[in-house]
Amino acid sequence: MSLNLAFMLDQSGQAFPEQTALIIDDFRITHEQLQRASKRMAALLKAKGIARGDKVAILLPNVPQFTIAYFGILRLGAVAVTLNVLSAGDEVSYYLEDSDAKMLIAWHDFAPAATAGFNAADSCKGLLMVGGGDAEDLTNQVLATEPWEDLAPTTPDDTAVIIYTSGTTGRSKGVELTHFNLYSNAQYMPLWLQSSYPEKMELLGPGNVTLAALPLFHSFGQTCMQNSALMYGGAICYLPRWDACAAMEAIEKHKITIFAGVPTMYMSWLAMDANNQYDLSSLRATMSGGAPLPWAIHEQMKAKFGLTVLQGFGLTETSPVCCFSQLSAPILPNSSGRPIWGVEMRVVDENGQFVERGTEGEIVVRGHCVMKGYYKKPEATAEAFIDGWFRTGDIGKIDAEGNVFVIDRKKEMVLRGGFNVYPAEVERVIFEHPDIQEVAVIGVPDEYFGEEVMAIVVGRPGTRLSADDIVAHCKEHLAAYKYPRIVEFREALPKGPTGKVLKKQLVAEAKAKRAS
Repeated sequence: MSLNLAFMLDQSGQAFPEQTALIIDDFRITHEQLQRASKRMAALLKAKGIARGDKVAILLPNVPQFTIAYFGILRLGAVAVTLNVLSAGDEVSYYLEDSDAKMLIAWHDFAPAATAGFNAADSCKGLLMVGGGDAEDLTNQVLATEPWEDLAPTTPDDTAVIIYTSGTTGRSKGVELTHFNLYSNAQYMPLWLQSSYPEKMELLGPGNVTLAALPLFHSFGQTCMQNSALMYGGAICYLPRWDACAAMEAIEKHKITIFAGVPTMYMSWLAMDANNQYDLSSLRATMSGGAPLPWAIHEQMKAKFGLTVLQGFGLTETSPVCCFSQLSAPILPNSSGRPIWGVEMRVVDENGQFVERGTEGEIVVRGHCVMKGYYKKPEATAEAFIDGWFRTGDIGKIDAEGNVFVIDRKKEMVLRGGFNVYPAEVERVIFEHPDIQEVAVIGVPDEYFGEEVMAIVVGRPGTRLSADDIVAHCKEHLAAYKYPRIVEFREALPKGPTGKVLKKQLVAEAKAKRAS
């Protein structure tokens, strides 16, 4: 059996040749042009010595060249290694060496990190730069290349993409996602999530436009925005860098129908000046993932913009979607919906034994979404599974109807005086305060309790909050051992390229401050 994810471009190129596939600013590429560009990309890579199974790293922002390179690599039967665009030179070098990448494709603005990483990686033999505009620009080379009309007959279990984890427990690990992992996860989006199934099933065909605000190097952006849009003839509108106003301008201008973001993106919309009014009526579905979406933010989005934000849960290792709420089903407070078709989710205790419905524990997953493994790390792969179930490292519970409630990352749990405190639970309560714009809750060392709960808060512009206000609010809604004893105010929270708050940085800063 053969399955190559790049085949979706052939299908859309033949069925919808004149329909728009890619949009950036006022520039558009049709599905037929995208299909042809991916064939030219494959031919160029082939001419430069890349063969089936070889690894090609991509260090590109959200631009059309990312999609063209991505599918050109897959068309050839090679493996796309998508790198975090904020990577420093030594990180790029590590990714190239660890993945056995033979070539690096990089954006001209990332030249210092790309060049430093490439020069330090002996295994990588080629560096192709994009966006410089000169004769050596990869875009110009692709345009001058005759298309490779074939499609490598990869199998469903062949690795298609390697994505590196954030490395919360040491060096990042390369997650191997197969053609079938990515195909089945992308297919779920149009077939189930945004349809009124079973009454009416709607595909994301021509006329639907997704806003690629999430970075495409990450599985959330790749699967839910890029791949799901192109599968049935929809279009992608690129947003190279997150900006709340720019995102809304794009929604209004290009009639965006599907938007997915992380909670901090929705928070930035809520913090916008009331005078910034945009027409968002084209949106059919808005989704959140990457971190638990506080119910207060869900309700504020509905009240301010009339948008119902669907919440899901997943990881890089699960392609990424494990479960999601749906337009056709009731949305429960703080729930990430139910497992998607073909995926099972359970909860286990510290001994790896299944617990009863409604009981908290570690969430485990099995199904078509689960990764092939960590590249060249069989021991780490074995440790990630228990009796065939992938251990997510997230604490949660599943109710009698199968609704999943994600409480927090197991590793972010604060152990205060022998009691477990989940930062996400405390954050949800603080978000219910009307004057809160952003908050991050962390654990910091404490001589008496072992760890103490600390809240780092960003207030809404023009409001005057005190630590006593935050503590008093929390005392009303949380057990005595859970409310934060330490409150710090900031103008903004540090965030990574996916919009997630950098809690490791906040913990390091808090530890340094308390030690001084």
